[in-house]
Amino acid sequence: MKRVWKLSDAAQSELLCRHRCSSKTKTLPPYNLTLTNSPNYRFTRDVNAQNHSSSSPSSSSPTSFPSIIGLFIDKPSPQDLRAREDLVHKVTQLRDELVQNSGDSDEFVRVLEEKGSSFFSSYGNGYAVVELMNQLRSWPHLAVEVFYWRRKQVAGGTPMTPEEYAKAITLAGKTKNVELAVELFTEALNKRIKTTSIYNALMSAYMFNGLAAKCQSLFRDLKREPDCSPTIVTYNILISVFGRLMLVDHMEATLQGLNDLNLSPNLSTYNNLIAGYITAWMWDSMEETFQNMKVGPVSPDTSTHLLMLRGYAHAGNLVKMEETYELVKHHVNDKEIPLIRAMICAYCKSSAADRVKKIHSLMKLIPENEYRPWLNVLLIRVYAQEDWFEAMEKSIDEAFEHKISVTTTGVMRSIISSYFRCNEVDRLENFVKRAAWARWRTFRSLYHCKMVMYASQKRLEEMESVLNEMENFNLGCTKRTFWILYKAYSRCGQRYKVAKIIGLMWKHGYDVPLDELLS
Repeated sequence: MKRVWKLSDAAQSELLCRHRCSSKTKTLPPYNLTLTNSPNYRFTRDVNAQNHSSSSPSSSSPTSFPSIIGLFIDKPSPQDLRAREDLVHKVTQLRDELVQNSGDSDEFVRVLEEKGSSFFSSYGNGYAVVELMNQLRSWPHLAVEVFYWRRKQVAGGTPMTPEEYAKAITLAGKTKNVELAVELFTEALNKRIKTTSIYNALMSAYMFNGLAAKCQSLFRDLKREPDCSPTIVTYNILISVFGRLMLVDHMEATLQGLNDLNLSPNLSTYNNLIAGYITAWMWDSMEETFQNMKVGPVSPDTSTHLLMLRGYAHAGNLVKMEETYELVKHHVNDKEIPLIRAMICAYCKSSAADRVKKIHSLMKLIPENEYRPWLNVLLIRVYAQEDWFEAMEKSIDEAFEHKISVTTTGVMRSIISSYFRCNEVDRLENFVKRAAWARWRTFRSLYHCKMVMYASQKRLEEMESVLNEMENFNLGCTKRTFWILYKAYSRCGQRYKVAKIIGLMWKHGYDVPLDELLS
């Protein structure tokens, strides 16, 4: 029986794209098809069919990197993996030296000239430059400088590749430099380097900067291009754009468009969908998409679980939040401080019995330089509600130190209620003075609480001094104020002052206590 070999969908798509773009980009050498024992194909360039320039790598060069690893094969060979590791190791060494000399532009260029030129020329496909820019993403200004330097080398015989332009455009977008991204895009088109990846890079730059209209306009331009066509990456960018804008209908319509074009959703597609549903607070749709991934051909990865953790935290679903946290606990504890804050926020808003204990466990994972005012305010309220008095005052002190102004009535009521339940009138007095100086929210209940607590301890002079404080903040006496004074004087047998308060209540039209009317 004759065995029939078929190309994978990815291989067919890549060959079709190369054929479409061949008229306006650098001519690619033909591929030799080699059958292996596995059902996958391996493609290698026919070196004899390529016209090498003086800067192109030799076929026998030990540093020659397989130019299309991962595009057509699911499991790279050991040789491919070793070559990849060798490239990453060398680029890492060069990156570290460049970062060390980032303060001296002349020294920075010297390192690139001495150690970069020969190294990059060994990878004529641009992978080394792309890998370096990728490793410099934490120093985007250095990555841009590397690209500028690389662009000057074109005169030396090593032409720019679409991947290099695409990476530079994407970096420019992430650094909010949209003008540079557009400039590089235009430059690539003028050099007849027109590929889908170039369009995708500028679309992503628009996406990162919230320019949805320009992103959609560029998508329409790409669809009109005779030599290139949108890929799954293109549609993933659109889904992300619509998700960020909470245009759920558009996002779902784009997903439906993939089916019409026979494009299979990949991991990024589902992750972008989940992110969009989280932004729109559509928890049921988020959960449904996640469950479809678990039973479908595309399985969730770490990024998916991180998204779900954030979704469950915002939704207040503590059970599933904790289950998901256990799956990605080590990753979250080391790298995802915002997610830890989101989980703390979820506990703060819940009524879980052991929420303070869990909050304390998570707070230990947050570095001191990651202070957030809104989180501190939430903690103050939680500690006040749970009567963790010392923890509450410590958080209050932190807020004063960072010059945070609390203007929320609910938080202030929780604080004074905690002081009242703990019968700490002197500490309440100190807090009120500091809060007034720091311009925290002040209102009558704050002073009424002090009056009641002073009255309970028969400290009438200090109770009366509170009235002066109220006048300083233009807070006049109300019916409740008079009632507090009436009860305080009655308990202490101050008949003269009781009569005086009765008269003031009559004067302001307030109800007089019934027992006084009968006496």
